[in-house]
Formats: sequence, structure tokens, C-alpha cells
Amino acid sequence: MQHLPNILTLLRILMIPGVYLAFFVPGLWGDLLALLVFSIAGFTDFFDGWLARKLDVQSGFGRMLDPIADKLMVATCLLLLVGYDIIKDYHLIAALIILCREILVSGLREYLMELQVALPVSTLAKYKTAIQMVAIGFLLVDESGRLIFHYAPETGLGLLWLAAGLTLITGYDYVRQGMKHAKWSDDAMTERAPVPVPEMQDIRAQIDALDKRLVAILAERQKLIAAAGEGEAEPRHGAR
Repeated sequence: MQHLPNILTLLRILMIPGVYLAFFVPGLWGDLLALLVFSIAGFTDFFDGWLARKLDVQSGFGRMLDPIADKLMVATCLLLLVGYDIIKDYHLIAALIILCREILVSGLREYLMELQVALPVSTLAKYKTAIQMVAIGFLLVDESGRLIFHYAPETGLGLLWLAAGLTLITGYDYVRQGMKHAKWSDDAMTERAPVPVPEMQDIRAQIDALDKRLVAILAERQKLIAAAGEGEAEPRHGAR
């Protein structure tokens, strides 16, 4: 049971070719199949995290793999929707915003991992993900969705733009938080200073005192050596 959350995450990645293959099935059944596979993948996205917390089996591997699986699924679906002209014209801008943000945040997380800094998912980002998934679901059924809801494609595009707007907000927030830990950031220099300035001054004063003491000890040692040399020379002089 302890590996079940990670298995569900891996299963979500394995479902990506299923979404792609569903586009080759013509008509209503192909659209419904794509929606079904995508919906199951979305369900595992929620269930694996919930199960990991409930069983208290959260792992570094799962935290690393889960966002990767999400980004692979979203990127694949957006590329397919663009390739089949479901997302086209100026709506491409919304898809590009989402894709670019995913790449940016992934790179930022990788950089911060080297600094051992976590970048937790914000509540607004969770809302963005949920809206984004619903938008893609509407767009996957495309015109076939009009049989159930007449404005399904338009609703999908509207939600895609809403997700893109939230993407800009959350993306900016992540970058702002991440830059606080950048090596060239003034905030990071202050946060990661190992010793405060007053303590550094005390340490330097102690080092200077030790230096002076060491010089005094060496001078005293030289005097003792010189005195010992003179003491040895006098008996030899008297012997002559």
C-alpha cells in the first residue's frame, strides 16, 4: 500500500499515449474516449496525493514525480488540441502562456532544489490547475460536446483564458518567491549570512588579540633563546 500513490502517478504518465491514440478514433467515440482517459488521469492526480497523506507515505520521489506527470499530461493535451485546430488563432496565446509558465516553474523548482529550498504550491495555483483541467476536458470533446452542452467549445476556450490569467499571477508569485533565494539577491545574501555583522566584529577583535599575543610569545621565546645562548657561551669563555 505504501507504493500505491507513486503507482497511481506513474499510471497517469502511462495514460498520456492513450489520450494521443484517442485522437485517431473518429467522431463522437474518439472525443469521449479522449475525455475518459483524461478524466481518469485527473482523478489519479487528486487521489494519489490524498492517499499519500492519509497513509502517511509521502516521499521525495512522489513529490518530484507528481508535478512532472501533471505537466506532461497538460502539455500533451494542449499540443494535440493545437495540432487538430481546436485551439487556434489568438487562443494560441492562452496555450502558450500556460506552457511557458509550466517550463518556467519547473526550471525554478530545479534551481531551488539545489539550494534546498522548497517552493510550495499556492492555493491560487490549485484553483488554476482545476480550471485548466476542466477547460481541457471541454476542449477534448470539441464539437461532440454540443450534443450535451451547446456551448461546450466556447466554454472550454473561456476557461482556458481564465486559467492563463491565473497562470500569469501564480507564475509571477513563484518567480518573486524564488528570486528571494537567488545567490545574487540582496534578500538571499541577508538570509543566508552565516554570522551576523556584530558577531563578525567580535570574532575579528578576538583574532587581532590572538595575533598580538602570538607576537608577544614569539618575542619572549627569542629572548629566552638569546639568553640561553649567552649562558652557554660564558663558561666556554672562562675555560680559555
